[in-house]
Amino acid sequence: MSIDVNCDLGEGMLHDVAIMKFISSANIACGYHAGDHDTMRSTIELCLKHQVAVGAHPGFDDKQNFGRTSVQLDASALYGLVFKQLDDIVKICKETGALLHHVKPHGAMYNMAAKDPGMSNVLAKAVFDFNPKLIYYGLSGSCMISEAIKVGLQTAHEVFADRTYQPNGSLTPRTKEGAFIQSENELLRKVLQMIRHHQVETTDKTLLSIQVETICIHGDGEHALQFSRAIHQGLKQEKISIQAIQAK
Repeated sequence: MSIDVNCDLGEGMLHDVAIMKFISSANIACGYHAGDHDTMRSTIELCLKHQVAVGAHPGFDDKQNFGRTSVQLDASALYGLVFKQLDDIVKICKETGALLHHVKPHGAMYNMAAKDPGMSNVLAKAVFDFNPKLIYYGLSGSCMISEAIKVGLQTAHEVFADRTYQPNGSLTPRTKEGAFIQSENELLRKVLQMIRHHQVETTDKTLLSIQVETICIHGDGEHALQFSRAIHQGLKQEKISIQAIQAK
């Protein structure tokens, strides 16, 4: 049994180097919600060193709010925003000899798209038109996945190790109490439940069926390094290997 473990990196946090050895895929900020040319390049080089799959993490042009504030854009502007960020990171990939493996929208862009089929379609088209061989990471079971499949992309159902879930399958909003997993024991119990049983316990204690192809750890989380190490060690003990998703 194997699973992909991804982490949002290149966002100016101090533990990117330490986290890299515990994951199989990195979602690298493309300079709009966080990061710049130098952080993209250094993070890609770290990925090459640790044999971690390189992913793009495009977000809204909103560093002031770390890309976590909703921004309303028309379809053309949204398409162009994502396409430009992919172009920026691929230029650096070419400079370093890396290949772009996947795309995962960031923050508010991700959360909005997970509830909006039209927005999901625009994002997926931008990715497909840029490179139809890229793997598209989206919220498990959401319209991000279904719209990307319609467009023709290979997809990865993403679940979150460090966040709690609402009964409808959405993540508990960051502003609400109980949105974040706090302990390693709780984290590992949840991760193993998702991998082995394809279920997650929601905030009202019900079990929700869930598809799992990649597990995310937020790189800016309070326990990011601790949790990434715990997941790596816990999965190893359970004889579950951590491997990037293979392109079809």
